[in-house]
Amino acid sequence: MEQLSKSYGGVPVLKEVSLAVKPGEIFVIMGPSGSGKTVLLKHVAGLEAPTRGRVLIGEHDASDPATRGRVHLALVFQAGALFNSMTTYDNLALYPREHRLCDEAGIRDRVMRALQILSLEKAEHKFPSELSGGMRKRVAIARALVMEPQLLLYDEPTSELDPVMSATISEIIATMREQTAVTSIVVSHDRDLALSIADRMAVIMDGRIRAVGKPKEFQNSSDPAIANFLNPVIDLKNPRFKQLENENE
Repeated sequence: MEQLSKSYGGVPVLKEVSLAVKPGEIFVIMGPSGSGKTVLLKHVAGLEAPTRGRVLIGEHDASDPATRGRVHLALVFQAGALFNSMTTYDNLALYPREHRLCDEAGIRDRVMRALQILSLEKAEHKFPSELSGGMRKRVAIARALVMEPQLLLYDEPTSELDPVMSATISEIIATMREQTAVTSIVVSHDRDLALSIADRMAVIMDGRIRAVGKPKEFQNSSDPAIANFLNPVIDLKNPRFKQLENENE
């Protein structure tokens, strides 16, 4: 990402963001709600065009439609984006079928391999409505894995999950890298995920990168804004929502 900026209706959302993600690493992007994390991820996926600057995947511009044919990239959406009318198997088989990547036997091999990696074999014939929230997340990751991506993007993969399932999803992301050598970019609010599995992480605030480094460098950050974000203190005598009220007056 080189001096990446994005505005909507003249309102800046990303402001000269520059980041470099290394091949094969797990890179986690954290930040408060509305800080621009998901917009940043959409630019990497080629779903948004920059107002200024650019995103390169290798030597290819992410906003160029031709890049999609040169770089194998998959995005795991926050809500999973599974098709409710399709079984788990058919959700996973859709991409290789639509793009005619291989014959039906080859598709089955891909799908069953992904289901096995995610321990989802028993969910093969189930519909999304029959799956728990954690299983739907795992199916969404398995679907991305079927694409055999070089770059795997995750948008809030642990949102709406209980602590145990959040830890499970974090373990899965790390396992994907170990088994497939895929490069992973994860947008998340999940502090435990970032500190546990990230090789490096960045904190974005108000559309700008506040800091980049290894997780241990963030644990005792001297930056008050980062320390407050990662280690917020509940203060019943001076609650934050009262401070927000005063700011809006």
